[in-house]
Amino acid sequence: MRLTIGQLAAATGVPASAIRFWERHGLLPAPERQGGQRRYPPRAAERIVLLRTFQRAGLSLAEVAEFQRERPHRQAMIRAKLAEIDRRRADLDHAERLLAHALRCGRPDIVECPTFRDRLADGPGAASSGP
Repeated sequence: MRLTIGQLAAATGVPASAIRFWERHGLLPAPERQGGQRRYPPRAAERIVLLRTFQRAGLSLAEVAEFQRERPHRQAMIRAKLAEIDRRRADLDHAERLLAHALRCGRPDIVECPTFRDRLADGPGAASSGP
């Protein structure tokens, strides 16, 4: 059974405009047409779920397109993305340490707190001795 674009949009929760956009950019294979209407195989829904998952994970459309390229290109993109995730994780860990201390600090001006300033100077990725 083939799905219309409306049925596919309803099944995946993705607007038809996004589905057409992904088709134009080669992220979804062009569907068959019957009477001028797009008709998608049920597997198209799986691909759309995958595209949405990649987007939520922070991959750009260009990065998602790399998954369709040969293995060396795909692996280079994946390595770069993993390095970016590590940097973001370090930034978030640093922010968490700063905020955890600020929450408990009794100083009227947190910026004047020597412990807070030390943690600020530690920078992202620095080892923490606790919140």
